[in-house]
Amino acid sequence: MALWMLVALGDIVLLLVSAGLPVLYALVTVVTVTLAGVGAVRFARRGAIAREDAVPVSVAARRRA
Repeated sequence: MALWMLVALGDIVLLLVSAGLPVLYALVTVVTVTLAGVGAVRFARRGAIAREDAVPVSVAARRRA
């Protein structure tokens, strides 16, 4: 994960803590939402790559493209 993303997630945790949420709950919430987002993106990308109705393309055609 990129450094700026870790900084942004840390800022979100600090904002939740300053709003009165306990530190452990804020940390678990941010980690859970982040993992769910990463999982959704990977799941969507995997479905786009491995489609059942994909037309097979020869290696030579891929090299020309």
